[in-house]
Amino acid sequence: MDLKILNSEVQYKAVTSSGPGGQHVNKVATKINLEWNVVESTALNENSKERLLAALANKLTLDGRLLLSSQESRSQAKNKELVFKKLLDLIQTGTKPKKMRLKRTTPASVKRKRLNDKKKHSEKKDNRNFRM
Repeated sequence: MDLKILNSEVQYKAVTSSGPGGQHVNKVATKINLEWNVVESTALNENSKERLLAALANKLTLDGRLLLSSQESRSQAKNKELVFKKLLDLIQTGTKPKKMRLKRTTPASVKRKRLNDKKKHSEKKDNRNFRM
């Protein structure tokens, strides 16, 4: 992944933030919306892009754009950093290959113990029956 290319492909838009803050909120655009087109991106190789598209399928728009926003800070620059960090985290977790599941085998001793316990239990129940 090339950060310079990724940074050039991302579009930022500053909008007014919601929530408490009084007059400051009404006149200053501190919330940052980030938009990135995953499908047309050249920052990732094809293999990583396919993994990312599969991982973020429910977070993408119909044309393959990822929309993120940040309004945690009262500073526009800090929110810009935070939203880009969010993007990097999503890319990192989405492109990580999934671990192959190893099939477990039950040890023979455990099987043997279980069968012996079942046999003992069965004999205990059998001995309760009256035989003539």
